[in-house]
Amino acid sequence: MELPINLQVEPIKKHHISKYQSIHQTFWLILKEEGVTALWKGHIPAQLLSIMYGTGSMYSYNVLMEYYDKYLSFYEQENVARYAAGACAGSVGTIVSFPFDTIRTRLVAQSNNNQVYKGVIHSCSTILRHESPKVFFFGLSPTLLQIAPHSGFQFLFYDCIKNLYKKCFDQTEIHFYNSMISGSIAGLMAKTIVYPLDLARKRLQIQGFEHARKRFGKFFKCSGLVDCLTITLKEEGLKGLFKGLVPSQLKAALTTALHFTFYEQALLIIRST
Repeated sequence: MELPINLQVEPIKKHHISKYQSIHQTFWLILKEEGVTALWKGHIPAQLLSIMYGTGSMYSYNVLMEYYDKYLSFYEQENVARYAAGACAGSVGTIVSFPFDTIRTRLVAQSNNNQVYKGVIHSCSTILRHESPKVFFFGLSPTLLQIAPHSGFQFLFYDCIKNLYKKCFDQTEIHFYNSMISGSIAGLMAKTIVYPLDLARKRLQIQGFEHARKRFGKFFKCSGLVDCLTITLKEEGLKGLFKGLVPSQLKAALTTALHFTFYEQALLIIRST
């Protein structure tokens, strides 16, 4: 539900020109118009995106922090190192997974009644035939601008909250509840800080895709990050930069918690064998 709200130019409130007016109304309208399967549109590329991003970012973060511990720990700037390593790790994960993000966005953005793409493979071949490989990376620049601070804050907040939790409960190992709580708080805080850039990324990813958005109201047109943010502010106000924030926060809290929890538990299993 996050993406339809992100892409709507009209205000998210009860108004005769607004297709989506609230989270509750959006949920039921999608069910009514497109069926229950519409709630899982783009699920496969989203999973591939999650796997590629998680693998790339977690591995990169570990490598960078090991480098810090080995060569730079004498600076005694661990929080700065966590933020910098997280920012770099997030950028690596984003670059390797970004094509799946674009495909996911386009699959979700199209209407079931006006389908341009029939699936992941068809969307890839259609983009390559009728557009350009560059399309897979539309919106990469604002995404990197967003993901670097987002990932940096996420890793920083997670490590800080995790260590605080361990001190409060006198723990030496990272337990399940620690990872879940620390991850969810870190994900929510990081997403909130950089949300306008996330909104811009999604709007940039659908440029040139207006033929599949005819039933969704006015199509948002822009030519770049600054133009996207400027037009959004001008036409939709400051609130427009935070459209879809609540479902995005819920998603970020849950996914970040699960990412860190599975990662930490996997490390514990590996170390114990």
